[in-house]
Order: sequence, then structure tokens, then C-alpha cells
Amino acid sequence: MAEQARIELILGGQKSGKSRLAEQRASAWLAAAPERQAVLLATGLPWDAEMRQRIAQHQRDRAERLPGVRTLEEPYELAAALRRASAAEALVVVDCLTLWLTQALLPPPGVRPVADVAAMRVELCATLQSLPGPVVLVGNEIGLGVIPMGAPVRHFVDELGLLNQAVAAFAKRVTLMVAGCALTVKGAC
Repeated sequence: MAEQARIELILGGQKSGKSRLAEQRASAWLAAAPERQAVLLATGLPWDAEMRQRIAQHQRDRAERLPGVRTLEEPYELAAALRRASAAEALVVVDCLTLWLTQALLPPPGVRPVADVAAMRVELCATLQSLPGPVVLVGNEIGLGVIPMGAPVRHFVDELGLLNQAVAAFAKRVTLMVAGCALTVKGAC
């Protein structure tokens, strides 16, 4: 396997293998040196029974496949959480950018949407570029299908595309997952 890219963006559809590839990157990182650490920043909120089950399954799967990872839940303040978790010998996995953006634009009841998504995106990108250690970001590529009905959903799809483009612009490696297969879009494989 190639050396871990300082910033890697792994995109794909639902159940394409994105999280598993990110876990493999973390496993290889941990195996390379005993002083290394891996931290997962989980952005999903358990807003209903099905999502609680999904999160629980992710946690069980991750504990089995990647026993050395420390998980922190951070659905809102991702840039600040990255600054706290990053270190030269710590690989940070963000799973996932899509849920983080969802909670900013289409939050659960009682939480106000983020007013300035562009500023949030700029802050995240500036933070990522300033961190001392490597980061693997997982996100969905959802702009390949039909144009959704309704302005809020179209706005979300547009903003996710802009977020993916912004991160990919400085990422050393961008990987697209399709049916469990990793396709290198940018950088070394």
C-alpha cells in the first residue's frame, strides 16, 4: 500500500465501501509504527430508530475491524474537533462529511440551520490544511442522479458538491468507491 496521503477524500454512493476503505487506511497507519494513533470523528446523529441502529452497527463493525481506533462524536463543530484530535502521529478519519453538512443545512427539530455554509466550508478547508497529521475524509457523491424535487434538497446537493470540490482541490489523494472497488481520481493509489 502507498504511503498515507496527508489529506485523502474518499467519495462514493451509499454502501459503496467508503467507510471500510477509510478503516483500512487507519489500520495500515496503526500497523506502520507502535506510537501511531487513529481517531474517528463520527458526525451522524441518532435522530430516529433506524439511524440509531445504523450507528450501532457501524460501531460494532468498526470495533471488530479496527480495534485500536478512538471514536469521538462531533455532528456540528467539525473544524474545532479536528484541531483537538489532530497530531503528527494521529490519523483522523472523518465519517462523514455528508452527514455533517446535512445537520448544518437540514438539522433535526429544534436546531437552527447554519446561516453561512460558505464560511463553514472555508473554515473546514483552512483547518484541514493547517493540521499536523493526516486526515481521511469520507463523503457521499450524490450529484450523479436525477435533480431532486424541492429547493431545499437541490440546495443541499449543490452545497455538497461545492464541499467535495473544495476538499478535493487540496487533497493529495481522492478515491471514488464504486461497488466496493476503489478508483483513484487524484494522487497515488
